[in-house]
Amino acid sequence: MASSHSRKERPNARFHGRVEASGRLCAEPGCTEPGEFRAPPAEGRHGFDGPAQYRWLCLEHVRAFNSGYNFFAGMSPDEIHDAQRPLAGWERETRAFNATGGADRPPRWADFSDPLDAIGARFREKMKDRAERKDGKPLSGKDREALRTLALELDSDRTALRKRYSELVRKYHPDRNGGDRSHETKLQQVIEAYQQLKSSPAFA
Repeated sequence: MASSHSRKERPNARFHGRVEASGRLCAEPGCTEPGEFRAPPAEGRHGFDGPAQYRWLCLEHVRAFNSGYNFFAGMSPDEIHDAQRPLAGWERETRAFNATGGADRPPRWADFSDPLDAIGARFREKMKDRAERKDGKPLSGKDREALRTLALELDSDRTALRKRYSELVRKYHPDRNGGDRSHETKLQQVIEAYQQLKSSPAFA
Protein backbone atom coordinates (compact mmCIF):
# COMPACT_ATOMS: atom_id res chain seq x y z
CA MET A 1 0.00 0.00 0.00
CA ALA A 2 2.80 2.37 0.96
CA SER A 3 4.76 1.61 -2.20
CA SER A 4 1.67 2.24 -4.31
CA HIS A 5 1.20 5.59 -2.60
CA SER A 6 4.83 6.61 -3.20
CA ARG A 7 4.52 5.79 -6.88
CA LYS A 8 1.50 8.06 -7.19
CA GLU A 9 3.46 10.92 -5.65
CA ARG A 10 6.12 10.63 -8.36
CA PRO A 11 4.19 10.66 -11.65
CA ASN A 12 6.23 10.56 -14.84
CA ALA A 13 9.50 10.39 -12.90
CA ARG A 14 11.14 8.75 -15.92
CA PHE A 15 10.64 9.27 -19.65
CA HIS A 16 11.68 6.87 -22.39
CA GLY A 17 14.85 8.04 -24.12
CA ARG A 18 16.01 10.48 -21.41
CA VAL A 19 19.79 10.75 -21.11
CA GLU A 20 20.85 12.89 -18.18
CA ALA A 21 23.95 15.03 -18.64
CA SER A 22 25.47 17.71 -16.48
CA GLY A 23 25.72 21.11 -18.18
CA ARG A 24 24.17 20.16 -21.54
CA LEU A 25 21.41 22.60 -22.52
CA CYS A 26 18.54 22.23 -24.96
CA ALA A 27 19.58 23.05 -28.54
CA GLU A 28 16.47 25.15 -29.11
CA PRO A 29 17.61 28.82 -29.25
CA GLY A 30 16.89 30.67 -26.02
CA CYS A 31 15.96 27.55 -24.01
CA THR A 32 17.82 27.05 -20.72
CA GLU A 33 16.36 23.64 -19.85
CA PRO A 34 18.63 20.53 -19.80
CA GLY A 35 19.04 18.81 -23.17
CA GLU A 36 18.16 15.23 -22.23
CA PHE A 37 16.40 13.90 -25.35
CA ARG A 38 18.05 13.48 -28.73
CA ALA A 39 16.48 14.41 -32.05
CA PRO A 40 17.70 14.30 -35.66
CA PRO A 41 19.71 17.29 -36.89
CA ALA A 42 17.77 20.29 -38.14
CA GLU A 43 19.86 20.37 -41.32
CA GLY A 44 21.75 17.92 -43.51
CA ARG A 45 25.11 16.19 -43.12
CA HIS A 46 27.18 18.97 -44.73
CA GLY A 47 29.23 16.45 -46.72
CA PHE A 48 30.29 14.32 -43.73
CA ASP A 49 30.24 10.59 -44.60
CA GLY A 50 29.10 9.29 -41.22
CA PRO A 51 26.07 9.27 -38.97
CA ALA A 52 24.53 12.71 -38.62
CA GLN A 53 25.03 14.43 -35.27
CA TYR A 54 21.99 14.51 -33.04
CA ARG A 55 20.55 17.58 -31.35
CA TRP A 56 19.77 17.41 -27.65
CA LEU A 57 16.41 18.88 -26.65
CA CYS A 58 14.46 19.35 -23.43
CA LEU A 59 11.25 17.40 -22.84
CA GLU A 60 9.00 20.22 -24.05
CA HIS A 61 10.89 20.80 -27.29
CA VAL A 62 11.37 17.12 -28.13
CA ARG A 63 7.63 16.66 -27.69
CA ALA A 64 7.04 19.57 -30.06
CA PHE A 65 9.48 18.04 -32.57
CA ASN A 66 7.84 14.61 -32.35
CA SER A 67 4.36 16.03 -32.82
CA GLY A 68 5.42 17.72 -36.06
CA TYR A 69 7.66 14.92 -37.42
CA ASN A 70 6.44 13.18 -40.57
CA PHE A 71 8.56 10.32 -41.93
CA PHE A 72 6.67 10.41 -45.23
CA ALA A 73 7.04 14.16 -45.82
CA GLY A 74 7.97 14.86 -49.44
CA MET A 75 7.11 11.35 -50.68
CA SER A 76 4.70 10.63 -53.47
CA PRO A 77 1.73 8.29 -52.84
CA ASP A 78 3.58 5.46 -54.63
CA GLU A 79 6.72 6.02 -52.55
CA ILE A 80 4.67 5.99 -49.34
CA HIS A 81 3.00 2.73 -50.43
CA ASP A 82 6.36 1.12 -51.19
CA ALA A 83 7.82 2.23 -47.83
CA GLN A 84 4.87 0.71 -45.95
CA ARG A 85 5.16 -2.74 -47.50
CA PRO A 86 6.16 -5.45 -44.93
CA LEU A 87 9.18 -6.51 -47.01
CA ALA A 88 10.30 -2.99 -47.95
CA GLY A 89 14.09 -2.88 -48.26
CA TRP A 90 14.67 -6.64 -48.41
CA GLU A 91 14.64 -6.71 -52.20
CA ARG A 92 17.96 -4.81 -52.43
CA GLU A 93 20.79 -6.65 -54.13
CA THR A 94 23.86 -7.65 -52.13
CA ARG A 95 27.13 -5.99 -53.10
CA ALA A 96 29.38 -7.94 -55.45
CA PHE A 97 33.07 -8.77 -54.89
CA ASN A 98 35.64 -8.57 -57.68
CA ALA A 99 37.63 -11.50 -58.99
CA THR A 100 40.76 -10.61 -57.00
CA GLY A 101 38.99 -11.25 -53.72
CA GLY A 102 38.82 -7.61 -52.63
CA ALA A 103 35.65 -5.62 -52.24
CA ASP A 104 34.60 -2.97 -54.71
CA ARG A 105 34.28 0.68 -53.70
CA PRO A 106 32.73 0.75 -50.20
CA PRO A 107 29.29 2.31 -49.84
CA ARG A 108 28.80 5.74 -48.37
CA TRP A 109 27.23 5.98 -44.94
CA ALA A 110 24.07 7.48 -46.47
CA ASP A 111 23.60 4.25 -48.48
CA PHE A 112 22.79 2.32 -45.30
CA SER A 113 19.33 2.06 -43.83
CA ASP A 114 19.67 2.23 -40.03
CA PRO A 115 16.17 2.93 -38.63
CA LEU A 116 17.03 1.65 -35.15
CA ASP A 117 20.35 3.51 -35.03
CA ALA A 118 22.20 0.26 -34.36
CA ILE A 119 25.14 1.05 -36.66
CA GLY A 120 25.25 4.73 -35.74
CA ALA A 121 25.31 4.02 -32.01
CA ARG A 122 28.34 1.71 -32.36
CA PHE A 123 30.09 4.22 -34.62
CA ARG A 124 29.66 7.06 -32.12
CA GLU A 125 30.84 4.86 -29.25
CA LYS A 126 34.07 4.09 -31.11
CA MET A 127 34.56 7.71 -32.12
CA LYS A 128 34.46 8.79 -28.45
CA ASP A 129 37.92 7.27 -28.00
CA ARG A 130 39.28 9.27 -30.95
CA ALA A 131 37.62 12.63 -30.40
CA GLU A 132 39.77 15.56 -29.28
CA ARG A 133 39.04 18.45 -26.94
CA LYS A 134 38.05 21.75 -28.53
CA ASP A 135 40.85 23.54 -26.66
CA GLY A 136 43.43 21.17 -28.14
CA LYS A 137 44.64 19.88 -24.76
CA PRO A 138 45.78 16.23 -24.99
CA LEU A 139 43.96 13.32 -23.35
CA SER A 140 45.63 10.03 -22.54
CA GLY A 141 43.85 6.69 -22.57
CA LYS A 142 43.65 6.80 -18.77
CA ASP A 143 42.20 10.32 -18.95
CA ARG A 144 39.43 9.12 -21.26
CA GLU A 145 38.68 6.15 -19.02
CA ALA A 146 38.49 8.48 -16.01
CA LEU A 147 36.07 10.77 -17.87
CA ARG A 148 33.80 7.79 -18.50
CA THR A 149 33.98 6.76 -14.84
CA LEU A 150 32.88 10.24 -13.75
CA ALA A 151 30.39 10.57 -16.64
CA LEU A 152 32.00 13.86 -17.69
CA GLU A 153 31.92 15.46 -21.13
CA LEU A 154 35.12 15.50 -23.19
CA ASP A 155 35.50 19.28 -22.89
CA SER A 156 34.78 19.55 -19.16
CA ASP A 157 36.96 21.98 -17.22
CA ARG A 158 38.45 21.84 -13.73
CA THR A 159 35.36 23.41 -12.16
CA ALA A 160 33.08 20.75 -13.67
CA LEU A 161 35.53 18.08 -12.52
CA ARG A 162 35.44 19.25 -8.90
CA LYS A 163 31.65 19.60 -8.96
CA ARG A 164 31.12 16.12 -10.36
CA TYR A 165 33.60 14.60 -7.90
CA SER A 166 31.77 16.20 -4.95
CA GLU A 167 28.43 14.91 -6.22
CA LEU A 168 29.68 11.34 -6.53
CA VAL A 169 31.47 11.33 -3.19
CA ARG A 170 28.26 12.47 -1.50
CA LYS A 171 26.41 9.73 -3.33
CA TYR A 172 28.74 6.82 -2.54
CA HIS A 173 30.45 7.68 0.76
CA PRO A 174 29.11 5.64 3.73
CA ASP A 175 29.04 8.73 5.96
CA ARG A 176 26.58 10.32 3.53
CA ASN A 177 24.17 7.43 2.94
CA GLY A 178 23.42 6.02 6.35
CA GLY A 179 26.52 3.85 6.71
CA ASP A 180 25.83 1.80 3.57
CA ARG A 181 29.23 0.39 2.55
CA SER A 182 28.02 -1.45 -0.55
CA HIS A 183 29.32 1.34 -2.82
CA GLU A 184 32.92 1.38 -1.57
CA THR A 185 34.29 -0.11 -4.79
CA LYS A 186 32.53 2.53 -6.88
CA LEU A 187 33.74 5.24 -4.48
CA GLN A 188 37.34 4.08 -4.90
CA GLN A 189 36.96 4.18 -8.69
CA VAL A 190 35.63 7.74 -8.46
CA ILE A 191 38.56 8.82 -6.26
CA GLU A 192 41.11 7.25 -8.62
CA ALA A 193 39.47 8.85 -11.66
CA TYR A 194 39.50 12.26 -9.96
CA GLN A 195 43.18 11.93 -9.03
CA GLN A 196 43.98 10.94 -12.62
CA LEU A 197 42.21 13.94 -14.16
CA LYS A 198 43.32 16.42 -11.50
CA SER A 199 46.94 15.88 -12.55
CA SER A 200 46.15 15.69 -16.27
CA PRO A 201 47.41 18.49 -18.58
CA ALA A 202 43.86 18.81 -19.92
CA PHE A 203 42.68 20.02 -16.49
CA ALA A 204 45.71 22.08 -15.52
